[in-house]
Amino acid sequence: MSAADAALFLFVTHERAMQPSRDIHRLIEIMAALRDPQGGCPWDLEQTFASIAPFTIEEAYEVADAIERGETGDLRDELGDLLLQVVFHARMAEEAGLFDFGGVVESITTKLIRRHPHVFGDARDLDPDAVKALWALIKAKEKRERAEARQRAGLSPETAQHGALAGVPSSMPALTRALKLQEKAARVGFDWEDVRGVLAKLREEIAETEAEIAAESRETIAAEVGDLLFAAVNVARFVDVDPEAALRAANAKFERRFAHIERRLAETGRSPEAAHLDEMEALWREAKGLEPGRR
Repeated sequence: MSAADAALFLFVTHERAMQPSRDIHRLIEIMAALRDPQGGCPWDLEQTFASIAPFTIEEAYEVADAIERGETGDLRDELGDLLLQVVFHARMAEEAGLFDFGGVVESITTKLIRRHPHVFGDARDLDPDAVKALWALIKAKEKRERAEARQRAGLSPETAQHGALAGVPSSMPALTRALKLQEKAARVGFDWEDVRGVLAKLREEIAETEAEIAAESRETIAAEVGDLLFAAVNVARFVDVDPEAALRAANAKFERRFAHIERRLAETGRSPEAAHLDEMEALWREAKGLEPGRR
């Protein structure tokens, strides 16, 4: 092969390697190349499960953000970023001899088939309530089997997860984790009879927070605020509202209305720092009036 032919071969090979693909195997190959000790990316090579975990969580939030904004193009891209996180973790696990991407796929397909006997098995013609009840029974059986497997592996009872509240990761956002804990407790009968009791509890927590604020006790104020937030999550659960999504929407609403205040003040060459609170409050009400159906 001449030097020119060799150069052309290398160019074509490089171009082929740079081509995007709709094949998941191509993504796995790219991740392997990025983690190649001989020619990979230095940043990718130094990552671990722990260092990548915050990015995995961040990408999940960016998926949710794209959905809330209704941007389907962004949703496609963000789902790709989230998929990359799965491939990244799977590649590091494969290098450590733990499992590979195929094992991840096998695990989730096995779980989906096992948890949907009303689709893939004999438990046909179930109504939604029966499906939920069956789902809970299957998950409980899985939890028992996992605990038994951990004990067989020599893990202490303290390491294995037990109890009705087991299986809620401590790394979850606090509002979402509160919701999950409440849902698990409710499944075993530890719950309010109706939303009126929950609202009464919320009012009780507000009164207790007010009392601690008056007493100026920093430690107990923090505890009471926590109880107040937990009670607010309970209210959201009873009215079938996702508290995390509701708070994100409230954040967006606050940003939108405050931006209106800033724009209106900028029309007179001022910033919020130079405006009186009463004026900003009036502009806030103006912003609310520009949002039909909002309060």
